[in-house]
Amino acid sequence: MNAWPRVAFFSDSFHGVDGVATTCRNIVEAARTRELPMLAIHAGEQTCSWRDGSAEFLELDRGPLSLDIDLHLRFDLLFARHYARVLEAVREFRADVVHVTGPGDVGITGARVAHALQLPLVAAWHTNLHEFAGRRLYALASPFPEAPRRALTSVAEEFVLWACMRFYRIARVILAPNEEHIRLLRAGTGRPVFPMRRGVNNKLFSSGKRDTHDSVFRLGYVGRLCPEKKVRFLAELEQALRRDGLDNYRFLIVGAGGERAWLERNLVQADFTGELHGEFLARAYANMDLFVFPSETDTYGNVVAEAQASGVPVVVTSKGGPKYQVQDGKTGFVGADAEDFIAKTKRVMTNPKLHRSLREATHLVADGKSWDKVLDDLADAYQVSLRPGALGRSATILAAS
Repeated sequence: MNAWPRVAFFSDSFHGVDGVATTCRNIVEAARTRELPMLAIHAGEQTCSWRDGSAEFLELDRGPLSLDIDLHLRFDLLFARHYARVLEAVREFRADVVHVTGPGDVGITGARVAHALQLPLVAAWHTNLHEFAGRRLYALASPFPEAPRRALTSVAEEFVLWACMRFYRIARVILAPNEEHIRLLRAGTGRPVFPMRRGVNNKLFSSGKRDTHDSVFRLGYVGRLCPEKKVRFLAELEQALRRDGLDNYRFLIVGAGGERAWLERNLVQADFTGELHGEFLARAYANMDLFVFPSETDTYGNVVAEAQASGVPVVVTSKGGPKYQVQDGKTGFVGADAEDFIAKTKRVMTNPKLHRSLREATHLVADGKSWDKVLDDLADAYQVSLRPGALGRSATILAAS
């Protein structure tokens, strides 16, 4: 691994169950375990600071003037009140690099601090904010006719993408979750873009945690129950199964969100657990027979890796990042469209030999993913950001914003 600098790590999501929060917590924990210096700055219930080995933490409260963006994510319109304290903390930590996870209230604060202290900025792309905005607006615009509704959604997506690119141009180096986003960000920012893999906790997630041994075939889903995850497609999948006489199944749905009530009304054979953590989540994964993930907006899909580590094959869509984790026909399937997604789900359910071979192959894929390797990738990106030559342009862009 390249030399590890002193990193001030700003994460907009840290305590939630979403993929960004899970990734951020694991990065910090991996750095702490390896005794690498890191200052973790994020939002929490109250403002406080502490130290745990080589890791230092600064948690900042969000106030009443905060907008709810997602289930565990808010944007504090007055978060700038913390700026002086954050600036001093980063200065005292003697950071070499500032790493932000996106253009949220915490990430914007990190970008300001990097500019003020003349530190190189590394920015990671975790979430397709433009697609999320489009899906949300499309749902809100349901009273309008289809044509203007889609036109409004398209304009909104283009504007949010433009705004995001403007933010990411500030960075010296960008981290992206998959090949599509590497190309997108290179074209949109002109900055060097590094791939950022994700690890998985193979000690926690394991097929050995399975404790259900009946003959029911369990179709699993883990994640937020929200429009951008396209979870209503699960009802369409169930209708197709029932039309073909496949009735020895149950959906096992882990997660929370505004779409849960709709799913409870429209799924016939389904169990809802709400959010699960730790061993409870590990057992839920292990008790699944096939993980079905209809999202088209995920940039990576941590839940796909966790399912694979649990010995569960997956079916994903051809849009977004999860498809890069699937060896089509070996560890699962990539559905080209809705019809193909359903057909491949049925194929796994009705072919025990295929199902066994898929389960065996998923273990090999998961074994190669570790958070230590993620740190190696980050160290490479940090070292590139420390090379002279790009800071002037970054500062100019930030000052003009």
